[in-house]
Amino acid sequence: MHSALVRAQNVFGFFTTVAFCVAAMIALSSFISPQSPSASIELRNVQVRKGRPHYYSSKKEEYAHISFDLDADLSTLFNWNTKQVFLYIKAIYPSSKPSLPASEAIIWDAILPGTSAPWHQNHYMHPSPKNSKTPKNKRSSKQSQQPQDSPYGRGILHLENQRPKYQITDITGKLQNRTDVRLELGWNVQPWVGPLTWENKKDYGVWKGLEGGVSDGFTFPAVGAKKADLKIEKGKEGHRLMAGEEQPVRKGRA
Repeated sequence: MHSALVRAQNVFGFFTTVAFCVAAMIALSSFISPQSPSASIELRNVQVRKGRPHYYSSKKEEYAHISFDLDADLSTLFNWNTKQVFLYIKAIYPSSKPSLPASEAIIWDAILPGTSAPWHQNHYMHPSPKNSKTPKNKRSSKQSQQPQDSPYGRGILHLENQRPKYQITDITGKLQNRTDVRLELGWNVQPWVGPLTWENKKDYGVWKGLEGGVSDGFTFPAVGAKKADLKIEKGKEGHRLMAGEEQPVRKGRA
């Protein structure tokens, strides 16, 4: 009854119980950490081409190439229990049939590491500001192997004319002249302990809903249309990108 094996089992059972309770307290404590994320996405350029979007594509089809500007402050998503944040931008556009739900396609993503997360080659490295005086060749090989925060702070991004990582294709093989297209920011917080959480659009206690994070509506231009063939049309739903005129150039950024 009091053999060494029984005593070892009792000690191990007590240890696992305490570890589970501590982990549960850490996971629950994340929900009392205030969150107030905000973001702004603006379309910079969109082109629709016809060809093979991937080397393994079996046929030619229409695909879209979208570049954008992103200003985001997600610093409040990082707390003592945040391992990393998986950030992504998706394009949402109506399906070819009105009875079907809207189509969604991710055009860009990034992994933002937490403070104590070990370095990984897939972690996102925010580009240095254009007015930065630190030359790239001055960065030592040892420093390049360490996780680096954004030059603006952890979770803060200021991207200009960001190229997409993925092309957009549709099951119908056609994309040109699709209307009411929007870019939307999303994320997935991966904690050390506890459940995964996704972007929230509404307020839940101390967690405030995402402010902004959705671009104005635009239209996929015709195949082969260049940036100079785009225009902004103002309507009740905001600015919409159409074919016909040159896109206005913004003179400055905050």
